[in-house]
Amino acid sequence: MKNTGIHSPQRHYRSPSCGIRGPHLRTVCVLLFRPEQMMDILETSAFDRRQRRNTCGVLFLYLLPFFASCTIYFYLWIPDSAPSVLAAGIKAAPILSLVLLVFSYNGGRSLLGVAGGLLLSAGGDCCLIWPELFIHGMSCFALAHLLYSFSFMSSRYYAKSSSFSFYILYLPLWLIGGGLYVYLVPFLWLDPEADVLVPAIGGYVLLIVIMATLAVRTRRPLVLLGSLVFMASDLTIALTKFNVFDIEYERHIIMTTYYLAQLMIALGDVKAVLEEDADDIHKWKRS
Repeated sequence: MKNTGIHSPQRHYRSPSCGIRGPHLRTVCVLLFRPEQMMDILETSAFDRRQRRNTCGVLFLYLLPFFASCTIYFYLWIPDSAPSVLAAGIKAAPILSLVLLVFSYNGGRSLLGVAGGLLLSAGGDCCLIWPELFIHGMSCFALAHLLYSFSFMSSRYYAKSSSFSFYILYLPLWLIGGGLYVYLVPFLWLDPEADVLVPAIGGYVLLIVIMATLAVRTRRPLVLLGSLVFMASDLTIALTKFNVFDIEYERHIIMTTYYLAQLMIALGDVKAVLEEDADDIHKWKRS
């Protein structure tokens, strides 16, 4: 056919993706044609930033009583004083301030979890002021570890992914716990209350190792480190109380690691609840 010279101009359009393909193209299209979703994303991001700023500020205020009471305890150095109700209150004050912190963020449900464990720990602190109440104090801490363990098994602590490196930590925990108990038994039999101490300390070691194992399972750094430091504090108590080793400044080491461990466990629980609430908000925004 002869060319008449009249042609329909062939226009070449650039792809609207401008080189953007796949999921990125879909995101651009959503933002272009559904601006209300873009506003939701911006509002959610701004809300998250405000929440982080507000949380850090409020959390710092809540921690002031803890640091103040710790300072008073170490300044007065209660272990060198005679047992008294005042000494018990000063020793337990930092832990009670953490109870209020966890309870204010997590509500009444925390009484069957970390807040309840902290409250029992404060009771144990009071008992240990009097040497004759050592078994009672240890029982309070054993129940505290039990409540920590229940809390670490809850849904907000559940680790969705697993890593073999974390499972490797389980074996050393059980070896350390079991080895320590076997090493302690001959020294425990030298105590006048050996018939009670041998099984009681065996049960306590079992509970704290279970608690530490479940803390590792959560894969949350604060909770994990808190449980390990707690074990180190109790290890120091066992080695010094039953005359296995004579460690210089053992009381300073015990109380510093103890307060630090409880602080990390409390902050880890608060953080877990805040993250759970943030996930619920994001799910609601997406629905």
